[in-house]
Amino acid sequence: MDFKLITAAIGILLVFIYAFGSGIWVSSSPGWYASLNRPPWQPPSAVIGLIWPYNFTVLGIASYQVSRSLTRFENITWLAFFGFSIAAALTWAYQFYVPHNFLFASIALTSAALLTLPVLLLAFRASMAMGLLLVPYQIWVSIAASLAWGYLARN
Repeated sequence: MDFKLITAAIGILLVFIYAFGSGIWVSSSPGWYASLNRPPWQPPSAVIGLIWPYNFTVLGIASYQVSRSLTRFENITWLAFFGFSIAAALTWAYQFYVPHNFLFASIALTSAALLTLPVLLLAFRASMAMGLLLVPYQIWVSIAASLAWGYLARN
C-alpha cells in the first residue's frame, strides 16, 4: 500500500477519533456546564456550533493534502504533532467535563494549542491555501485554551 495513502488514512482516522472522543465527554453533564461562571470573552454558542464542524472538516482535508504534498519525514512529523495535539485536546475534554479538574484541563488545552503550531506550519508548507484554511483552527484552539484558564480562575 502507498505510504501517502496510509498517512492520509491515519490522519483522517485521527480526526474521527477527535470528533467522537470529544463529543462523548463534552456532552456528559450539560447541567453542570451551564452552572459555571463563564469568562466574558467566551463566544456565543452559535459560533461554537459552527466552528467545530468547520474545524473537523478542514483537519480531514488537511490530513489528505499534507499526505500528498510533503515528504515522508514531514508526513510522519505531521502525524506525530497532530496525534499529540489531539491527545492533549481529548485530555482537556475529559479533565474538564468528567473529574472537573480545571487546572489539568487548562494545561492540556494549552499543550494542544502549542502542539498545533507545527501542524499549521506543515499545512502551509503543503499548500498556502491549506495553511490559511487551518488558521481558524489554530485561533480557536488558542481561544479555547484561554477560556480554560478563564474557567479555572472563575470556578
